[in-house]
Amino acid sequence: MFSASCHYGLQAMFYIACHSSQEKNVELSEIAAEQNIPKHFLSKILQSLVKKKLLVSMKGPTGGFKLSKPADSIHIVDVVEAIDGLDIFTQCGIEYKECDADDPCPIHDEYHKIRDEVYDLFKTRTLVTMAEDIKNGNPLAELIKSPSKGVKEK
Repeated sequence: MFSASCHYGLQAMFYIACHSSQEKNVELSEIAAEQNIPKHFLSKILQSLVKKKLLVSMKGPTGGFKLSKPADSIHIVDVVEAIDGLDIFTQCGIEYKECDADDPCPIHDEYHKIRDEVYDLFKTRTLVTMAEDIKNGNPLAELIKSPSKGVKEK
């Protein structure tokens, strides 16, 4: 459904939300190693998230990345929009060029409902709510938890 860049961007944002603070940045190499994401590919993704003002990048010995605003104000849809755009929530499910209510594809009505539900879910879920799910044992936990650090408390 989403590009590899978007998947990696979401993983990185969850990781940064769980491991950074006002005083601590998370290094690119740490995120890449813990999430098993190619470092150069991740660097490009994170820089695009900096340009979209979802992350702040710092250089130097204490450099790295941190969220540009509180995790409870960054919604999953914000990350998707910054990387892939929102076309996924308006396009035809089987990519018919002329699919709409007047000329629907064979799955138009069902896909439209599901697509809208996913969009609504992504609009309501924040990095904080995702971190809470992770702390409560959601299967995504393996994507985010560092073997040595775990997920930080709020």
